[in-house]
Amino acid sequence: MSLLRIALAQINVTVGDLTGNVARIEAAAARALAGGAHVMLTPELALCGYPPEDLLLRPDFYRACENALTALAKTAALPMIIGHPLFDGQSTYNAASLLANGRIVATYRKHRLPNYEVFDEERYFAESNTPCVVDINGVRCGLAICADIWEPGVAETTVAAGAEILLTLNASPFHLAKQTRRYEVMRERIAAIGCPALYANLVGGQDELVFDGASFAMDGKGTVTHQLTAFAESLAFVDYANGDLVPGETVEPLTSEAALWSALTLGVKDYLDKNNFPGAIIGLSGGIDSALTLAIAVDALGADKVRAVMMPSPWTAQMSLDDSREMIKRLGVEYDEIAIGTLMEQYAVSLAPTFARLGEKPAWDTTEENLQARIRGMMLMAISNRSGRIVLTTGNKSEMAVGYATLYGDMAGGFAVIKDVFKTRVYDLAHWRNTVSNVIPQNIITRAPSAELKPDQTDQDTLPAYEVLDAIIEAYMEHDESPREIIARGYLETDVRKVVGMLKRNEYKRRQSPVGIRVSQRSFGKDWRYPITSGYQDEY
Repeated sequence: MSLLRIALAQINVTVGDLTGNVARIEAAAARALAGGAHVMLTPELALCGYPPEDLLLRPDFYRACENALTALAKTAALPMIIGHPLFDGQSTYNAASLLANGRIVATYRKHRLPNYEVFDEERYFAESNTPCVVDINGVRCGLAICADIWEPGVAETTVAAGAEILLTLNASPFHLAKQTRRYEVMRERIAAIGCPALYANLVGGQDELVFDGASFAMDGKGTVTHQLTAFAESLAFVDYANGDLVPGETVEPLTSEAALWSALTLGVKDYLDKNNFPGAIIGLSGGIDSALTLAIAVDALGADKVRAVMMPSPWTAQMSLDDSREMIKRLGVEYDEIAIGTLMEQYAVSLAPTFARLGEKPAWDTTEENLQARIRGMMLMAISNRSGRIVLTTGNKSEMAVGYATLYGDMAGGFAVIKDVFKTRVYDLAHWRNTVSNVIPQNIITRAPSAELKPDQTDQDTLPAYEVLDAIIEAYMEHDESPREIIARGYLETDVRKVVGMLKRNEYKRRQSPVGIRVSQRSFGKDWRYPITSGYQDEY
């Protein structure tokens, strides 16, 4: 018999759904009890979901959470450590409480409040500096919450207060290579404190964030003894005996492509499910972005919940129609073709008198190109209104950065699936998905990318090669390098000036784009807050 058996509960909760979240906690507790656990550890703010954002400014929200926590304590099947917000009459805290014997036995208040990337906890919570060590089945367990372990101090203080094992509650969102960094951080803490630690992480999609779970446990030497699956709810039993963890089950890590695909599909599924959308609509173009978005949607939702719409103009190539029809056949989704040539002509006739009064203009410019995109956006939104399904937009991070997208056109919709995926990685994902099953026709992957808004158009008519474009965007936007530094790395000054200029000019567009799934360390979302109106001149 182990001295202490801990159930590591990786659950998928919804912000604000206290009733549903308590039900998930109770279901996990029933499994934990059946497995012989002495205590169950849940993720950060598991009671209310993470991040609650400005719900945390509402006094009634804290009252509702307190009532739910008190009721859960009275019915708890076994001792459990629950993350929850707390108002103590003076200050508000990100907290974790041990529930046992029908009551709240002890409460820990988070020490370190992250205020970077997507985190904004200083807006809502006060810091604490008091460690919390609780006795569970004769073992002294120290509590910590997420950011508490990302730098020295809290873990050491907790062990100094008598902890033999560290139990951490986490709401750590996914980005590529995040799990490797979590291991590094936990090993740094274990090397300093010399005792084992558990890492219970949230799983599921919440607006632009995806939490990957991937909870784990490490022994006193920093060896992973338990590794839970990523991107799915899971429960593991971790045994502590003779001063350390007993090795248990570990799962193999996902490749970067598989992890990215899982994040995107989970983000889509939870966004639609948690917001009660019955399905999705996608505008196909015959290009790689819409094809990839369609494949992600089908994997996330099932073919029966996805409808694709192809809206050819006079400039749409026959191969675009053929490739789209072939992909539809492979995936088995509902499909419509609605030609927009007549609508284009009607708009041109209606606008002609006004355009004439505006003076001499080219016979064809971006006005007519954008009009096509806006007609398509209007058609998709009409189908969305009639069916109740949400439109998934198909623009990638490269396009969002430089404004290669049309307001109220291809940007029209409710959720931007690949908004944080560079164009070069779009191709990587398409190749990877076809190794699972061949759903994207090869011609879509190999043909030159084009918006097909005028004859013989390609993306590289106006943009640098995507390998160059993406590298410049990543350096400037994700790593805050100056143009001078980017040029010093070998990129042409003309390319850097063009890309940075486009990126800065199109902030107003990005502010109006749908929320999209964050998969990098910095996306055009919560962690990108640049002014639209700015006279700042970059360093060249």
